[in-house]
Amino acid sequence: MLRGIDVSAYQSSSYGTDGLSFVFVKATEGRSYVNPKLAAQTKRARDAGLVVGFYHFLWPGNLTAQAEYFVGRAPDRAGDILAVDWETTSNGTHASNAEKDLFIRKLKDLRPNNQVVLYCNRHFWLNIDTTSYSGDALWIADYVSAGKPRIKAKWRFHQYTDDPLDKNVADFESKAALRRWAEDA
Repeated sequence: MLRGIDVSAYQSSSYGTDGLSFVFVKATEGRSYVNPKLAAQTKRARDAGLVVGFYHFLWPGNLTAQAEYFVGRAPDRAGDILAVDWETTSNGTHASNAEKDLFIRKLKDLRPNNQVVLYCNRHFWLNIDTTSYSGDALWIADYVSAGKPRIKAKWRFHQYTDDPLDKNVADFESKAALRRWAEDA
């Protein structure tokens, strides 16, 4: 298993990279928020030679506008990974299954040179999701032993803790294999 983290404006732009193979950086949320540390956090990952992904926190409604907003702000580089963060919003709502699926498909249309993955927690995957559509891969959050999420679906990334930061593993044999997968969109 490869080790990685995901970062947002809550984390430092000089996060530690020792022992990591990948980093997901929050880029956007809805149609109005951009992570103010996006450029610095991305530079940190690239300087360390990590595979880089960017994620968008999905809100219900205006899916095409949200997808365009995300790809307009996330760096456009082949081999980067794009992720859809599908969970409950701060006002207690969430995008529907149809909205989540449409958003993923729109991202794949807008950025055909990037793998697109779905991030959601175990509860969403088992109890809210009805389509099992995750684009090119599933990134599951389940706070148990690294690499052992309690789902039966094939997953590629597993967020196993958020203490002291969001730590993840990836199911690839090597960083080179992850990079090849990311570049094979």
